[in-house]
Amino acid sequence: MTNPPGQPVALVTGAGRGIGREIALALAREGCPVAVAARSSDQVEATAATVSSLGVPSMALVLDVTDERAVAQGVAAIVARLGRIDVLVNNAGIAESAPFAKTDTALWERHLRVNATGPYLLARAVLPAMLERRWGRVINIASLAGLVGAPYVTAYTASKHALVGFTRALAAEVAGKGVTVNAVCPGFAATDIVWNGARNIAARTGKSFEDAVEAMARLNPGGRLIEPVEVAAVAAKLLRDDSTNGEAIVLDGTA
Repeated sequence: MTNPPGQPVALVTGAGRGIGREIALALAREGCPVAVAARSSDQVEATAATVSSLGVPSMALVLDVTDERAVAQGVAAIVARLGRIDVLVNNAGIAESAPFAKTDTALWERHLRVNATGPYLLARAVLPAMLERRWGRVINIASLAGLVGAPYVTAYTASKHALVGFTRALAAEVAGKGVTVNAVCPGFAATDIVWNGARNIAARTGKSFEDAVEAMARLNPGGRLIEPVEVAAVAAKLLRDDSTNGEAIVLDGTA
Protein backbone atom coordinates (compact mmCIF):
# COMPACT_ATOMS: atom_id res chain seq x y z
CA MET A 1 0.00 0.00 0.00
CA THR A 2 1.06 3.61 -0.43
CA ASN A 3 2.82 4.56 2.77
CA PRO A 4 0.74 6.76 5.11
CA PRO A 5 2.51 9.40 7.21
CA GLY A 6 3.84 6.99 9.86
CA GLN A 7 1.96 3.98 11.19
CA PRO A 8 -1.78 4.46 10.52
CA VAL A 9 -3.84 5.41 13.57
CA ALA A 10 -7.36 3.96 13.68
CA LEU A 11 -10.62 4.89 15.33
CA VAL A 12 -13.18 2.10 15.64
CA THR A 13 -16.67 2.90 16.93
CA GLY A 14 -18.92 0.36 18.58
CA ALA A 15 -15.72 -1.40 19.62
CA GLY A 16 -16.74 -2.66 23.04
CA ARG A 17 -17.80 -6.06 21.75
CA GLY A 18 -18.64 -8.15 18.71
CA ILE A 19 -17.59 -6.98 15.27
CA GLY A 20 -16.12 -3.68 16.46
CA ARG A 21 -13.91 -5.37 19.03
CA GLU A 22 -12.61 -7.87 16.47
CA ILE A 23 -11.86 -5.07 13.99
CA ALA A 24 -9.94 -3.13 16.64
CA LEU A 25 -7.84 -6.21 17.41
CA ALA A 26 -7.26 -6.98 13.73
CA LEU A 27 -6.00 -3.45 13.07
CA ALA A 28 -3.80 -3.62 16.17
CA ARG A 29 -2.24 -6.81 14.81
CA GLU A 30 -1.44 -4.82 11.67
CA GLY A 31 0.53 -2.47 13.89
CA CYS A 32 -2.01 0.34 14.09
CA PRO A 33 -2.47 2.35 17.26
CA VAL A 34 -6.23 2.10 17.89
CA ALA A 35 -8.74 4.37 19.61
CA VAL A 36 -11.80 2.35 20.55
CA ALA A 37 -15.12 4.08 21.15
CA ALA A 38 -18.44 2.85 22.52
CA ARG A 39 -21.15 3.91 24.92
CA SER A 40 -20.13 1.44 27.64
CA SER A 41 -16.96 2.44 29.51
CA ASP A 42 -16.32 -1.05 30.93
CA GLN A 43 -16.45 -2.75 27.54
CA VAL A 44 -14.44 -0.14 25.67
CA GLU A 45 -11.75 -0.06 28.34
CA ALA A 46 -11.48 -3.86 28.17
CA THR A 47 -11.02 -3.71 24.41
CA ALA A 48 -8.42 -0.96 24.73
CA ALA A 49 -6.52 -3.05 27.27
CA THR A 50 -6.46 -6.00 24.89
CA VAL A 51 -5.24 -3.73 22.08
CA SER A 52 -2.43 -2.53 24.34
CA SER A 53 -1.49 -6.13 25.12
CA LEU A 54 -0.73 -6.56 21.41
CA GLY A 55 2.05 -3.99 21.71
CA VAL A 56 0.47 -0.91 20.16
CA PRO A 57 -0.85 2.30 21.75
CA SER A 58 -4.56 2.38 22.50
CA MET A 59 -7.16 4.75 23.83
CA ALA A 60 -10.63 4.13 25.24
CA LEU A 61 -13.34 6.68 24.54
CA VAL A 62 -16.96 6.76 25.70
CA LEU A 63 -18.82 8.26 22.76
CA ASP A 64 -22.35 8.82 21.51
CA VAL A 65 -21.86 8.98 17.74
CA THR A 66 -25.10 10.94 17.29
CA ASP A 67 -23.87 13.85 19.43
CA GLU A 68 -22.09 16.31 17.12
CA ARG A 69 -20.27 18.12 19.92
CA ALA A 70 -19.17 14.86 21.53
CA VAL A 71 -17.86 13.62 18.19
CA ALA A 72 -15.80 16.79 17.69
CA GLN A 73 -14.43 16.59 21.24
CA GLY A 74 -13.68 12.89 20.92
CA VAL A 75 -11.79 13.32 17.65
CA ALA A 76 -9.79 16.18 19.18
CA ALA A 77 -8.93 14.02 22.20
CA ILE A 78 -7.71 11.17 19.98
CA VAL A 79 -5.56 13.51 17.90
CA ALA A 80 -4.08 14.99 21.08
CA ARG A 81 -3.28 11.52 22.44
CA LEU A 82 -2.37 9.50 19.34
CA GLY A 83 -1.39 12.24 16.90
CA ARG A 84 -3.98 11.85 14.14
CA ILE A 85 -6.70 9.58 12.72
CA ASP A 86 -5.87 7.81 9.45
CA VAL A 87 -8.45 5.02 9.56
CA LEU A 88 -12.09 5.48 10.56
CA VAL A 89 -14.23 2.39 11.06
CA ASN A 90 -17.89 3.31 11.50
CA ASN A 91 -19.17 0.19 13.23
CA ALA A 92 -21.51 1.60 15.91
CA GLY A 93 -25.08 0.72 15.04
CA ILE A 94 -28.46 -0.46 16.25
CA ALA A 95 -30.96 -2.97 14.91
CA GLU A 96 -34.55 -3.20 16.10
CA SER A 97 -37.37 -5.08 14.44
CA ALA A 98 -41.03 -4.14 14.20
CA PRO A 99 -43.84 -4.48 11.66
CA PHE A 100 -44.11 -1.32 9.61
CA ALA A 101 -47.44 -0.47 11.23
CA LYS A 102 -45.66 -0.42 14.60
CA THR A 103 -42.57 1.42 13.36
CA ASP A 104 -43.13 4.77 15.01
CA THR A 105 -41.25 7.98 14.27
CA ALA A 106 -38.96 7.56 17.27
CA LEU A 107 -37.78 4.11 16.14
CA TRP A 108 -37.31 5.35 12.56
CA GLU A 109 -35.31 8.42 13.58
CA ARG A 110 -33.25 6.48 16.11
CA HIS A 111 -31.98 4.15 13.37
CA LEU A 112 -31.18 6.98 11.00
CA ARG A 113 -29.33 8.92 13.71
CA VAL A 114 -27.13 6.04 14.83
CA ASN A 115 -26.64 4.11 11.58
CA ALA A 116 -26.37 6.99 9.08
CA THR A 117 -25.93 10.36 10.79
CA GLY A 118 -23.27 9.00 13.18
CA PRO A 119 -20.97 7.87 10.34
CA TYR A 120 -21.57 11.20 8.58
CA LEU A 121 -20.55 13.19 11.66
CA LEU A 122 -17.42 11.14 12.21
CA ALA A 123 -16.36 11.21 8.57
CA ARG A 124 -16.87 14.96 8.44
CA ALA A 125 -14.69 15.34 11.53
CA VAL A 126 -11.74 13.26 10.31
CA LEU A 127 -11.80 13.55 6.51
CA PRO A 128 -10.23 17.03 6.08
CA ALA A 129 -6.99 15.92 7.76
CA MET A 130 -6.92 12.69 5.73
CA LEU A 131 -7.23 14.69 2.52
CA GLU A 132 -4.54 17.09 3.64
CA ARG A 133 -2.16 14.16 4.24
CA ARG A 134 -3.43 12.46 1.05
CA TRP A 135 -3.96 9.14 2.83
CA GLY A 136 -6.90 7.69 4.69
CA ARG A 137 -9.41 4.89 5.01
CA VAL A 138 -13.10 5.18 5.85
CA ILE A 139 -14.68 1.76 6.41
CA ASN A 140 -18.42 1.70 7.05
CA ILE A 141 -19.89 -1.48 8.52
CA ALA A 142 -23.23 -1.71 6.77
CA SER A 143 -25.27 -4.87 6.21
CA LEU A 144 -26.85 -7.05 3.56
CA ALA A 145 -29.93 -5.06 4.58
CA GLY A 146 -28.19 -2.10 2.94
CA LEU A 147 -28.49 -3.86 -0.42
CA VAL A 148 -31.76 -5.80 -0.20
CA GLY A 149 -35.06 -5.46 1.60
CA ALA A 150 -36.46 -7.59 4.39
CA PRO A 151 -39.75 -7.58 6.32
CA TYR A 152 -40.10 -6.12 9.82
CA VAL A 153 -36.90 -4.05 9.62
CA THR A 154 -37.89 -1.06 7.49
CA ALA A 155 -36.09 1.46 9.71
CA TYR A 156 -32.92 -0.62 9.93
CA THR A 157 -32.97 -1.38 6.20
CA ALA A 158 -33.50 2.26 5.27
CA SER A 159 -30.64 3.38 7.52
CA LYS A 160 -28.22 0.82 6.09
CA HIS A 161 -29.23 1.71 2.52
CA ALA A 162 -28.44 5.31 3.48
CA LEU A 163 -25.03 4.22 4.77
CA VAL A 164 -24.21 2.37 1.55
CA GLY A 165 -25.33 5.36 -0.53
CA PHE A 166 -23.24 7.67 1.63
CA THR A 167 -20.25 5.37 1.12
CA ARG A 168 -20.56 5.40 -2.66
CA ALA A 169 -21.11 9.14 -2.92
CA LEU A 170 -18.22 10.04 -0.63
CA ALA A 171 -15.93 7.55 -2.38
CA ALA A 172 -16.63 9.26 -5.70
CA GLU A 173 -15.86 12.64 -4.17
CA VAL A 174 -12.46 11.64 -2.75
CA ALA A 175 -11.37 9.37 -5.61
CA GLY A 176 -7.78 10.02 -6.62
CA LYS A 177 -7.01 11.97 -3.43
CA GLY A 178 -5.37 9.18 -1.44
CA VAL A 179 -8.47 8.32 0.61
CA THR A 180 -10.72 5.32 0.06
CA VAL A 181 -14.27 4.86 1.36
CA ASN A 182 -15.86 1.41 1.40
CA ALA A 183 -18.68 -0.48 3.07
CA VAL A 184 -18.69 -4.01 4.43
CA CYS A 185 -22.10 -5.69 4.23
CA PRO A 186 -22.37 -8.82 6.39
CA GLY A 187 -25.51 -10.86 6.74
CA PHE A 188 -26.74 -12.02 10.13
CA ALA A 189 -23.64 -12.30 12.31
CA ALA A 190 -22.80 -14.11 15.52
CA THR A 191 -23.24 -11.02 17.69
CA ASP A 192 -25.54 -9.71 20.39
CA ILE A 193 -27.88 -8.32 17.72
CA VAL A 194 -28.67 -11.87 16.58
CA TRP A 195 -28.79 -13.27 20.11
CA ASN A 196 -31.24 -10.56 21.18
CA GLY A 197 -33.29 -11.03 18.03
CA ALA A 198 -33.45 -14.77 18.64
CA ARG A 199 -34.67 -14.20 22.19
CA ASN A 200 -37.42 -11.93 20.89
CA ILE A 201 -38.44 -14.50 18.27
CA ALA A 202 -38.50 -17.25 20.88
CA ALA A 203 -40.64 -15.14 23.20
CA ARG A 204 -43.14 -14.29 20.46
CA THR A 205 -43.37 -17.67 18.72
CA GLY A 206 -42.58 -20.28 21.35
CA LYS A 207 -39.57 -21.52 19.36
CA SER A 208 -36.46 -22.43 21.27
CA PHE A 209 -33.60 -19.94 21.30
CA GLU A 210 -31.48 -22.41 19.31
CA ASP A 211 -34.19 -22.86 16.65
CA ALA A 212 -34.57 -19.09 16.37
CA VAL A 213 -30.82 -18.64 15.84
CA GLU A 214 -30.85 -21.37 13.21
CA ALA A 215 -33.76 -19.73 11.42
CA MET A 216 -31.88 -16.43 11.27
CA ALA A 217 -28.73 -18.18 10.03
CA ARG A 218 -30.70 -19.78 7.20
CA LEU A 219 -31.68 -16.31 5.97
CA ASN A 220 -28.05 -15.76 4.97
CA PRO A 221 -27.38 -17.12 1.46
CA GLY A 222 -24.67 -19.38 2.89
CA GLY A 223 -27.02 -20.76 5.52
CA ARG A 224 -24.74 -19.83 8.42
CA LEU A 225 -23.98 -16.87 10.65
CA ILE A 226 -21.11 -14.58 9.74
CA GLU A 227 -18.32 -14.61 12.33
CA PRO A 228 -17.07 -11.21 13.58
CA VAL A 229 -13.50 -12.18 12.67
CA GLU A 230 -14.58 -12.47 9.02
CA VAL A 231 -15.67 -8.84 9.02
CA ALA A 232 -12.46 -7.86 10.79
CA ALA A 233 -10.39 -9.62 8.13
CA VAL A 234 -12.03 -7.51 5.42
CA ALA A 235 -11.29 -4.33 7.36
CA ALA A 236 -7.64 -5.35 7.70
CA LYS A 237 -7.46 -6.07 3.98
CA LEU A 238 -8.92 -2.66 3.15
CA LEU A 239 -6.23 -1.06 5.29
CA ARG A 240 -3.61 -2.40 2.88
CA ASP A 241 -5.64 -1.80 -0.30
CA ASP A 242 -5.11 1.42 -2.24
CA SER A 243 -7.34 0.57 -5.20
CA THR A 244 -10.70 -0.56 -3.77
CA ASN A 245 -12.99 2.44 -3.40
CA GLY A 246 -16.75 2.88 -3.28
CA GLU A 247 -17.46 -0.83 -2.93
CA ALA A 248 -20.11 -2.59 -0.86
CA ILE A 249 -18.32 -5.82 0.06
CA VAL A 250 -20.78 -8.64 0.73
CA LEU A 251 -20.23 -11.28 3.40
CA ASP A 252 -23.12 -13.72 3.08
CA GLY A 253 -21.64 -16.97 4.37
CA THR A 254 -21.14 -18.55 0.96
CA ALA A 255 -17.35 -18.30 1.07
